[in-house]
This record gives sequence, C-alpha cells and structure tokens, in this order.
Amino acid sequence: MDFITLLKAVILGLVEGLTEFAPVSSTGHMIIVDEMWLQSHQFLGKYAANTFKIVIQLGSILAVVVMFRNRFIDLLGLKKETRGQEGRLRLTHVLVGLLPAGILGVLFEDFIDEHLFSTETVLIGLVIGGFWMIAADLLGRNKRTVETVDQITYKQALTVGIIQCLSLWPGFSRSGATISGGVMLGMSHRAAADFTFIMAVPIMAGASFISLLKNWQYFTMDALPFFVIGFISAFIFALISIKFFLKLINRVKLIPFAIYRIVLAAVIYFIFL
Repeated sequence: MDFITLLKAVILGLVEGLTEFAPVSSTGHMIIVDEMWLQSHQFLGKYAANTFKIVIQLGSILAVVVMFRNRFIDLLGLKKETRGQEGRLRLTHVLVGLLPAGILGVLFEDFIDEHLFSTETVLIGLVIGGFWMIAADLLGRNKRTVETVDQITYKQALTVGIIQCLSLWPGFSRSGATISGGVMLGMSHRAAADFTFIMAVPIMAGASFISLLKNWQYFTMDALPFFVIGFISAFIFALISIKFFLKLINRVKLIPFAIYRIVLAAVIYFIFL
C-alpha cells in the first residue's frame, strides 16, 4: 500500500477523531472528505470502506475511555474510596440513558441504513440539529441547576436518553442532540458534555463490535495497514479534540457550533449538489 493511500487513512482518521464527539456531525464531515473527495470505496471496495469507518470510530471511542478512565473505574465500582458513596453518577444512570436509543436503534437499524444514509438526509440533520442547538442555548439560559455530572438525576438521564433518539437520524449528531437536551433540562454545558461522552462509549462500542463481527472478512492483509493507520489517527485526534472541547464548551456554549453546522450544510448543498 503506497504512501498516498496511507495518508488518506490519516486524513480520514483525523476527520473522525476531530468531529465524532463535537456537536458538528462526523457523518456530514465524512461525506465531504471521503465520499466527495478521497473516495476510499474506490480502492478498498464498498464494504471494506464501511468497515474502515467502523474501525476509526473505535479509535475515537478508545480516546473517550482514556480521557474518562477514572470515571469508568468509578462507575464499575472498582474505586474503594467512592464505592457506595451518595451523590455520584452511577452505572444505572448511564444504563437508563442508553435504553431509548438502544431499543430504537435495534428496531430500526435496517430502515436507517437503507433510507437515511444519503447526502440529502444528512444535510437535513445538520440544519435541524443546528437550530435545535440554538434553541437549547436560548431556552436553557436561566435553567442551570446541575453543575457537574454527579448531580444528574435518573429522570434527567432518561430524558436525555429519549432525546438521544434524535441522533439516529444521520447528521443530527449524538453529542449535539444530548448536550442540547441536557442544557434544556438545566445542566451546565460541561455536565451535559461529560454525560454525553460517558454514554457514548457503551452504545457506540456495542454497535461497532456487532458491525465488525458481520464484516470480519474485509480485514485482509492488503487493507490491514490502512485500518491500523486510520485507527491510530482517529485515536490521537479524538484525544486532542475531546480535551479541547471540554475546556471550551462552558465558555462558548452551543450557538457557534450550530452556526458552523448550518454553514457546512449550505456549502455541501451548493458546491456538491
């Protein structure tokens, strides 16, 4: 595999890592960079290219695990000093938040894959999700009652989980949907972001591993270097992106990201469509 092809793996990993957890829709960016420019399906094949996207998503998930490692250790009850301590985020909060989107995702997986993964539907998700984020900043401005993720209630966790179902529409953005939902419920932007990232790990990892099992035959020796480079690239850039985003989100809120999404949708529409 030549240098240019491996460079494409780095670029795709970079796009995935930088956009997966920011509320800007990684799907929309992958459409621009890959399907409209790099076109990995032409040298990997359609199904191997889809498998590659699952692999780099796992790189981004690993970055969240590394960033929140102490939190995950705590959630699993492996920290003696916090075990049984009241007023902390529990694994049950996360499970409650995962249920709605998990159930709907399983029920409608085939329909979503068949009918909603097009450039047009992603553009709709980008724009509507952008206005949803603007509404969250405006409506949640005077509702702030939850400063840290440890103050989230089960009712709030379930409501955010229900709102997360919006992200089943490609382009809407999981983090855009759930951070906005959390802000509307009175969470600080940082608390909503922390809960979003923690919830993302089990649901994204589960979906990715199931997809990999279905597509294991595409891990050929020819494609393996491309997959490995993309995974490492996505992991490194996701680490950078998450660290930067968590420092930024309480300061800039959601509206700048919303404006960017709407502008991005317009660029895709007028240049590529």
